[in-house]
Amino acid sequence: MPRLALTSARCQLTALLLGLCLVVSGVPTRAEVPPDGFEAGGSVRVAKVLDGVSLELEDGRILRLDGLQAPSIPPWYKKQAIWPPSGKARVALGKLVQDETLQLSFDQRRSDRHNRILAQVTDSQGRWLQGELLRRGLARVEGAPDNRAALGEMLALEAAARDAGRGLWAHPYYAVRRHDALEGNLGQFQLVEGRVLKVAVVGGRAYLNFGEDWRSDFTLVIDPAQRRRFEAAGFEAAQYEGRRVRARGWLEFRNGVTINITHPEQIEVLE
Repeated sequence: MPRLALTSARCQLTALLLGLCLVVSGVPTRAEVPPDGFEAGGSVRVAKVLDGVSLELEDGRILRLDGLQAPSIPPWYKKQAIWPPSGKARVALGKLVQDETLQLSFDQRRSDRHNRILAQVTDSQGRWLQGELLRRGLARVEGAPDNRAALGEMLALEAAARDAGRGLWAHPYYAVRRHDALEGNLGQFQLVEGRVLKVAVVGGRAYLNFGEDWRSDFTLVIDPAQRRRFEAAGFEAAQYEGRRVRARGWLEFRNGVTINITHPEQIEVLE
C-alpha cells in the first residue's frame, strides 16, 4: 500500500473482503457488492442530498457515508455563494444516488451521536460510494475507533487522489500542513506531517511530541483508553519515536497545538 504503514493483517484481509479492483496504475476504482466483512443493512432510496456525504432517505432518516468528511468550509470564507469544493461534492453525490436503490453495510457502530445512520454504501451496479468520492478527490477520510474495517482502503484511495491533485486536493486550503506551521488553523480538521522527536507516557496518556518544548510544540495525544486500543491492535506509542508521520484530526490547543488520536489509522508512518 503506497506511502502507508497500514500493513496489519486486518487491513490486508479487509482489502480482500472488499474486493477492490485495480487498474493498471494501481489505483483502486470500485468495490464488489455487497462488501463482505460487514453486516448487511438492507436497501434504501434517497429523497434529498444534504451535503457531500449526507443523504435524507425517503423514510425521513439521515444517512451519513461512514468514514468520510465532506469538504469543510474555511472560516475565512464569508461569501453567500456555496464554497466550490463543497458544491462539487454535493453535485457528484447527487448524480451517484439519482434514481438508485442503495445497499447499506454496517461496521460495529451503526449511528452517530446525532442519530444519523453510519454505513458503507453501494449502488445497484456495485459501485462503492465512499470509494468513488475519495477516488475523485471529493472527500477526506475521517475515521472512528469503532468503524475501522474499510479505513485502509479508503486511505489508499485518498492518497492516490491527493498525489494526482484531484478535486479538493488541488486547493491550497486542503494541503497537508507542516507541524510547525499551524498558526490560524485551530478548530479545523487538517492533515499534518512532521517527525516525532520524542514519545512520553504520563499517567497512562501517550504524548507524541514534534518539538523540543512540550509546552508549545505540536503534539499527538493518545488517552489511556485509546492507548489500550492501540496496543490491542498491535501498535505501541513508542514505535513512532523518530519516525516521520502524517496525522489527521481536529486541531486543538493544549500546551501547543494538539490532535487527539483515537485510532491507529489517524497516524500514517511515512518513513
